[in-house]
Amino acid sequence: MVAKMSLAIRFWTLVVNMLCIPMHVINAVGLYKVYKRVFPMILRSFSASYNQKMHERKVELFRSLSEFIKPGGKLTILEIGCGTGTNFQFYPPGCKVICTDPNPHFQKYLEKSMKENEQLTFDRFVVTSGEDMASVEDESVDVVVCTLVLCTVRDIPQTLREVHRILRPVRKHVVADSSTWAYFFQHVLQPAWYYFGDGCKITRETWKYLEGAGFSELKLRHVEAPLVFILKPHIVGSAVK
Repeated sequence: MVAKMSLAIRFWTLVVNMLCIPMHVINAVGLYKVYKRVFPMILRSFSASYNQKMHERKVELFRSLSEFIKPGGKLTILEIGCGTGTNFQFYPPGCKVICTDPNPHFQKYLEKSMKENEQLTFDRFVVTSGEDMASVEDESVDVVVCTLVLCTVRDIPQTLREVHRILRPVRKHVVADSSTWAYFFQHVLQPAWYYFGDGCKITRETWKYLEGAGFSELKLRHVEAPLVFILKPHIVGSAVK
């Protein structure tokens, strides 16, 4: 059964890859940059729906952020791949937020989100990837937040080394169990999803990278999100330096 599914995955992935040839060409000649201008608008709509469906889990996940506030101090949060700022509503009042994202076209949506969350202090928006946050000093933040991002970075271990360098919690959607149809369609549709999701790779076993990143404490749970079946498998949790 496993061998048949593996063969079917390879065949249908090849078919989808062939159907994606126009997108491969568009990317090769540099026209994919046009989609990056549109993607923030698409993500804002998706994120609003995602927040509604994941509200209770997000509240539970981010509740622990207050534990990292030092007596008499202000919590400094750095969010990798901040997107349109849809996590801001879950952050503790009074904290300072540093945002990073490789797509500069998120900025106007980000500024709107900051105005809607005046309980936070916006420090700065840094246009950079998770693998290279050199402009952020060592051990300069109390918490690092990373949601729906490790599926898009090019180098997960390097991103986690950067997280470890500057400091603390994390969360993600991941590949499904290999015996399920979700796993089958995640692999078959991955070539097309890569472009639609602006580099997202839904077939990654992200938890394995987290387990090998050298955190002193790691708490992860596999859960199912109330989303379309290929996006249902998630991990939620936190990592402490």
